[in-house]
Amino acid sequence: MENSYLLILAILLGSLAATVPVFMALFFTGLVGLVYVVGIDPQIVVEVLYRSMDKFALIVVMFFVLCGNIMTTGSIVEKLIKTANVLVGFLPGGLAMAGVLACGFFGAISGSTVATVVAIGGFMIPALIENRYDQRFSVGLMTTAPILGVIIPPSIAMILYAMVSNDQLEALFLTGFIPGLMIMIAMSLYAYYVCKKMGMTRRPRPSAKEVFSVLKESMWALFLPVLIFGGIYSGLFTANEAAVVACFYALFVEILIHKDMKIKDVKRVVVSSAVTSASLLVIVAGASVFGEYLTFEQIPSKIASVVVQNISSPWVFLLAVNILLLFIGMFMDIISATLILTPIFLPLLAKFGIDTMHFGLLMTINLGIGYCTPPLGVSLYITGATVDRNIVYVSKAVMPFLLIQIAILLVLTFWPDLVLLLPRMVYG
Repeated sequence: MENSYLLILAILLGSLAATVPVFMALFFTGLVGLVYVVGIDPQIVVEVLYRSMDKFALIVVMFFVLCGNIMTTGSIVEKLIKTANVLVGFLPGGLAMAGVLACGFFGAISGSTVATVVAIGGFMIPALIENRYDQRFSVGLMTTAPILGVIIPPSIAMILYAMVSNDQLEALFLTGFIPGLMIMIAMSLYAYYVCKKMGMTRRPRPSAKEVFSVLKESMWALFLPVLIFGGIYSGLFTANEAAVVACFYALFVEILIHKDMKIKDVKRVVVSSAVTSASLLVIVAGASVFGEYLTFEQIPSKIASVVVQNISSPWVFLLAVNILLLFIGMFMDIISATLILTPIFLPLLAKFGIDTMHFGLLMTINLGIGYCTPPLGVSLYITGATVDRNIVYVSKAVMPFLLIQIAILLVLTFWPDLVLLLPRMVYG
């Protein structure tokens, strides 16, 4: 039995080391485990693939991907950045704060870290450098701030976690607001401190007329997150339906109100979104086959029993899991990691008395930090390509901001009541 486990582990790690695509590595490893180790009929693998695609939550993911692409094609992103800039741009480090705030705005619509890096970072990094901000500071800030894309709802990672854990998605979304706000405030305060210490020239404070003009211009863009969350928590529509409403609203605004997107662009945006969604779906399919093998072998329950025998404190368990997830987040994308690891950890949560929504938030933040953690965080490479810098330079740039985010992660780890405050207030 142990030899079979070592074989499966060797196949998985070997495939990943050979740069085989993640979904193929997971699928092939799961297929070998199910057919040649467990000895089941290959037809069951086909049924597993079908069941993994036949989930309504995946439709939500696709529509939020489409919504993010519509926004980046039109001018909603630009207007969100202008709003953030007029609100805080006159403070020391104001433009940097505006970048963090813009990541929060965009994260409240797109649900994706990578989309936030591309949309906000690609615009803000050149703007910061042009305004004489230190390049390393600018790169570090706009590589790490987009983690807000997966923390502030709606979050694609949270949608997939809820799909596996059967938590109420609307309640799980609520766990992200306070942590997201904490990260925004902490990073903004650091930007204020650094820029004031460097003696950065402050921009003039905008007049009330200028503020009103920008807010009026951005009114339709700012109403989008209000529409999403207002509709969800007023009971007007579910979190699943919110994705569809957000898409149609963004399309309506960009074509008929802002007029920055043409009818001919719709086909290109839809096709691009379909390609992105398909890449997510094949990862889900590959992870489901591997997950089925883990279930057949009862590996999650075996891991649970070993962990419980060696760890008695829930706090020690959570600390160990944080370290593990931070490490995994460096090498694996958040979608694959969520789908693979959630079934393994769920049996442990009940044994340690840990709330599944609290853990879901911690997993999301850990894996989100992994996007900008050296050596393989994908955000590092996106930002490096933007400023034409190597991975070593970007890795050094993100370190102060990673320390801030990890410090907040530790606070949230050992203060579950703070994470669960809003879900308890709304749902009891």
